[in-house]
Amino acid sequence: MLLPEKVRFNEDKEMVSKLLAVLEKKNGYCPCRLKKIPENICICEEFRRQIADPEFEGYCHCQLYYKEK
Repeated sequence: MLLPEKVRFNEDKEMVSKLLAVLEKKNGYCPCRLKKIPENICICEEFRRQIADPEFEGYCHCQLYYKEK
């Protein structure tokens, strides 16, 4: 999976492995979202907006990804 610039997986490899397994079971929808709508396809719309903010640094909602400044 090609990640956007300055975005990486969480350092916790066990957590990442579990989240990726759930992501696969949910056909690409965010593991922590209930609704299967286009905005919740991983990388979800909420995190894409955060990535676009040059001042944002932190994890996505499910903590699969981390964006650095």
